[in-house]
Amino acid sequence: QVQLVESGGGLVQAGGSLRLSCAASRSIFTFSSMGWYRQAPGKQRELVASITRGGRTNYANSVKGRFTISRDNAKSTVYLQMNSLKPEDTAVYYCNAVGDGRDYWGQGTQVTVSS
Repeated sequence: QVQLVESGGGLVQAGGSLRLSCAASRSIFTFSSMGWYRQAPGKQRELVASITRGGRTNYANSVKGRFTISRDNAKSTVYLQMNSLKPEDTAVYYCNAVGDGRDYWGQGTQVTVSS
């Protein structure tokens, strides 16, 4: 059973930074891609950023230039560095991994940005 454990969420003022971590229970190279999604109250879950096994990254337009996805293969961990945070970035952030013909999800971590 694959486990994805997120950490690093919290409360931050607008303009601040946070780094989210997602630790996988097996090598991240066993997944075709990993990424971060977020869901704000009353809204659908949306893709924030993703990285493929080959290292190709993709970002939502709303976070381009502010967020960076990266990985540490030795630690089986994917990160989301979030800078210049805005109140509209407030959401529960979920780690996602695609592999074995399915999606795996973490439990989510709350990010709250105050104005």
